[in-house]
Amino acid sequence: MNIIPLGIWGGYPKANSATSSFLIEEGGFRLLFDCGSGVLSSLQNHIHIQQLDAVIVTHYHHDHIADIGALQYAKLIQNQLADEKKTLPIYAHNREDSFQTLTFKDHTKAVDITQTNQIGPFAIQTIKTNHPVYCLAVRIEANGKSVVLTADTGWEPALIDFSEKADLLISEANLYMQYEGQIPGHMTGRQAGLLAKEADVEQLLLTHLPHFGEAEDLVKEAQRHFSKNVSLAQPGKSYPFV
Repeated sequence: MNIIPLGIWGGYPKANSATSSFLIEEGGFRLLFDCGSGVLSSLQNHIHIQQLDAVIVTHYHHDHIADIGALQYAKLIQNQLADEKKTLPIYAHNREDSFQTLTFKDHTKAVDITQTNQIGPFAIQTIKTNHPVYCLAVRIEANGKSVVLTADTGWEPALIDFSEKADLLISEANLYMQYEGQIPGHMTGRQAGLLAKEADVEQLLLTHLPHFGEAEDLVKEAQRHFSKNVSLAQPGKSYPFV
């Protein structure tokens, strides 16, 4: 399994960047995790649009779906140019009307992720997070390796068992410690580190970062609890697990 951060920001992208999203690869299968602002542009630094095999959308806030419309138009154009059309499945929960908009003619198709346990080579599990809207954390496993992506969430004890012994925990860290408990639906670096420790994961990667302050302080906060490898996600860097 290989994981490439495409963007790391929460809310909106900084200049020439993208909101939190990841390209996950295994055996030639390519899965996009969330598709917010700037993601489609970043994705094309790594693969062609038609090489994308599936998309997961964790919830319907704009910083996680803003580029879905652009992706659908890209599929329309690429299918017109291709000898053989390819329908792109977009996996998401169906608790909002936005689920229906994920289907666009025969170019993209909405699929209920809560009724899915396999996407290509990946075994999939989901759990509801602590967020103002219905949002799903996702555990992805392939070839004996596992990664948990928290998506957007405040502190949620159920994530400890859900993340247990993952090879990689990709956790949101949208807040600094001084804001802990003041802004609903998001965690601090300290809480991400505590989750990593309690779940006994091997590595912690921080994403969905704030637009102010020194982001490296989030790493220091996480290290208060988690003594293994912790770092900020780096867009474009490959994180292989073999």
